[in-house]
Amino acid sequence: HESVLRGHRWRTAENSAAFLLNHLRPDARVLDLGCGPGTITADLADRVPAGRVVGIDPAPAALTAARTAARTDLDLDLVAGDAYALPLPDACVDVTYVHQVLHHLTDPVAALREVRRVTRPGGVVAVRETDYGAKVWYPPDPLLERWRTIFRAIAHHNGTDPDAGRAVHAWAREAGFTDVVSTTSAWTFATPEDRAWWGGSWADRVEHSEYATQALGYGLTDPTELAAIAAAFRRWADDPDGRFVVVHGEVLARR
Repeated sequence: HESVLRGHRWRTAENSAAFLLNHLRPDARVLDLGCGPGTITADLADRVPAGRVVGIDPAPAALTAARTAARTDLDLDLVAGDAYALPLPDACVDVTYVHQVLHHLTDPVAALREVRRVTRPGGVVAVRETDYGAKVWYPPDPLLERWRTIFRAIAHHNGTDPDAGRAVHAWAREAGFTDVVSTTSAWTFATPEDRAWWGGSWADRVEHSEYATQALGYGLTDPTELAAIAAAFRRWADDPDGRFVVVHGEVLARR
């Protein structure tokens, strides 16, 4: 949905991949798995001017948005692909980046094994995952708690893990990586502009994206409650004391 793409377009290498940037060589071949609308992908391409970046995503709307926004001066490929069967040969990239993908997957370890396959020996794999259980906000609001409860119930119904950030280091080891460095970082939305963007994006997502479609389809809520949750996000965005912190678990692993 447009509200999801709007949210993803805010992401940059600086606010979403800072832990990786010092590991990029100018001539690196980079894979951005789950590239979405391509903002991080383009930033990574800027940092490897003598290299090449491939962005892979399964969603046609995301790839269309990425291709529309892509700069012609960047050496960038944007292709459709499945995280469990990447359309790439063995050991063909130096760096693989995976941002907020694994919490959508029923078998994140299998996806990481596939990532390991396409990354060359000695290459770097960087993974950053959200943790819905660790999200915090102020002021407290029971409707925002309902938002999280519904999200977690959707994920569990789908067989996925909404708290992937706290497990990603263990998944990396299970996938065969032995040199694993685990860190954390956070997004903080507290300025009027950031609150308006985050609150407005989620207000729309609650009523119009797959969040709404699945929550209603699984019988977890009703349109009246979703409208109330959307209104709660807008109230939070308008509150000068509003603060929302999104915690991420990060992994840097060597192939």
